[in-house]
Amino acid sequence: MTGGGPSEPRIGGPGGAPGRYTLHLVRGEYKVPGGKLVAVDVEVDDGRLSRVSLSGDFFLEPDEALDDIVAAVVGMSATADAAKLGQAISGVLGDEVSMIGFTPESVGIAIRRALGHATSWHDHTFEVIEPVVLDPAMHVALDEVITREVAAGDRGPTLRFWDWDAPLVVLGSFQSVRNEVDEEAAARHGIGIVRRISGGGAMFMEPGNCITYSLSVPTSLVDGLSFEQSYEFLDRWVMGALADVGIDARYVPLNDIASDKGKIAGAAQKRFAAGAVLHHVTMAYDIDADKMTEVLRIGREKISDKGITSSGKRVDPMRSQTGMARDAIIAAFLAHFRARYDTRDSTYTDAELAAARESVDSKFRTPEWTYRVP
Repeated sequence: MTGGGPSEPRIGGPGGAPGRYTLHLVRGEYKVPGGKLVAVDVEVDDGRLSRVSLSGDFFLEPDEALDDIVAAVVGMSATADAAKLGQAISGVLGDEVSMIGFTPESVGIAIRRALGHATSWHDHTFEVIEPVVLDPAMHVALDEVITREVAAGDRGPTLRFWDWDAPLVVLGSFQSVRNEVDEEAAARHGIGIVRRISGGGAMFMEPGNCITYSLSVPTSLVDGLSFEQSYEFLDRWVMGALADVGIDARYVPLNDIASDKGKIAGAAQKRFAAGAVLHHVTMAYDIDADKMTEVLRIGREKISDKGITSSGKRVDPMRSQTGMARDAIIAAFLAHFRARYDTRDSTYTDAELAAARESVDSKFRTPEWTYRVP
């Protein structure tokens, strides 16, 4: 396990003042997305890094730069964030230094993990909730309810798959209703409109037409990562899951997953100041393109990145690329996640469902929230 060692650091002193502590040798590791492994062994004395040893399968030229990197962080505060640690390293490296497969910030993240400020996937037991059929607005509300519980420590990091029994357009937090939705067409097809708490684009959801999951994790899991970096980091497991069902997928910045046949999925994210991150992904399985283009005001260029080549054709990248039923794909994804990480089966509590229902009524179904961007 990467993270804390034999003597856990005491970060805060009386009244919340910075603590001074001694920490014997601890180890932290960070695998750079698309890059190499960075490992550090760290000691802390009186709240400062007193010894740092850096290793990994990265490439570094010239060799002597390894000593410069270590010297740059020794003596720094043990509470310095990854950005500050990275800036200190960058400040001592000349233009002649080449860091291949890692970055100054990745060294900072490894140090933060060693000290217990940042965590890795293997530091957690993930609660897994299999699909439960609910009003889709309930799933929008549960994103907020579950993630707040993770932030408060009342629930462990949670992966949950959605299932729903009614059609819905789910707007991104900052999208305009009038610019995105033809409300007359939506009403004609009996499709509601709900605004979610995360940014990004609209989700056209009918029962069985897509695969959606939400991942609620503590902020420590993405400590030191920018918003852009955290998308790829949190999507990494599903690339392996897609490979299991025969799809060679890749991450496309900022928030898409694609194969050679086009876009498969889009992700959205919301960070909670209380200490958690919501990351959710929707993958097209079998979408009625005619109905979608009636209801959503999306131009031809935007349609093309969703795998639609002309009106009247159905968009089914997951169904056509795998030849599998939707339930079978979800089962394969769950099996991959359980094999990869420490998990335990979970479900929604009565209190969580009650909180979500109240939130649907008081927030997500109200005109004040839905039309906050008219």
